[in-house]
Amino acid sequence: MENTFKDKVVVVTGGAQGIGRCIAEEFTKAGAHVCVIDKQAGDHYVGDISDKGTLETFAAYVIAKYGKIDVLVNNALPIMRGIDECSYEEFQYALSVGVTAPFYLAKLFSKHFTQGASIINISSSRDRMSQPQTESYTAAKGGIAALTHALAVSFAGKVRVNSISPGWIDTSYQVYEGPDAAQQPCGRVGNPLDIANMVMYLSTEKAGFISGENICIDGGMTRLMIYHGDNGWKLE
Repeated sequence: MENTFKDKVVVVTGGAQGIGRCIAEEFTKAGAHVCVIDKQAGDHYVGDISDKGTLETFAAYVIAKYGKIDVLVNNALPIMRGIDECSYEEFQYALSVGVTAPFYLAKLFSKHFTQGASIINISSSRDRMSQPQTESYTAAKGGIAALTHALAVSFAGKVRVNSISPGWIDTSYQVYEGPDAAQQPCGRVGNPLDIANMVMYLSTEKAGFISGENICIDGGMTRLMIYHGDNGWKLE
C-alpha cells in the first residue's frame, strides 16, 4: 500500500487511539497527509467535535493547509450510557459526537472534496443489536448508519459515502481463545487492522462502484445463533 495515497488529504476524527489511530497510521504509511482531531492531548489537532465552533475552526485549518480533502473518516466514539442513568445532556452529547459532527464536517468540507473523494463513517454492529443500558451509543451508531445512505445520495457523482460496522474489536490486539473466539465464525476476535484495511479499500477506485453501503466486519458474529451449550457457551 506504500504511496497508494501519496499526497492525498485524509481527515480522521477520534484518531488518537484504538481503531482511529490504526486508520491514521495506515494512511500515513501509504503516503497520505493525515489530519487527526481528538479531544485527547497529543501531536494532533486537539478539540471536542461535539462543539460547533471547534468543527468550523478545524475544517478551516485543514482547508487553509491543504486546500482539498480526499478522504473523511468519521470515527470518533460517542459515550455509552443507558436508559437508567443517561441524562438528557449525555444523550445529546453522544448524538453530537456520533451523528451531528459527521454531518457538519461533511457539510463544511462539501465544496472542497476532490472528484471521487470518499467518506467512511464508523458505525457499529450495535446498529442492529444491543446490550442493556447502551441507548446513547446505540442510537448514535444507528444514526450514522442511516446518515451514510442519505449523504451518498446527496453527494452522488462526486463523493462516495459508506459505513463500516465493527463487531468485537480488541484494540490491544489481544488473542482470545475458547468461547470468546468460538462464537465468531471466523474463529477469532477482531483487531483494528481489520477495520483499517476496509477503510482504505473503500477509499480507492477499486471500490468505485460501492456507495451508500454499510459493511459489517464482525467475524460473522451477528449471523451466528448461539443457544445453551453451543460454541462453548453455557447458561449458568
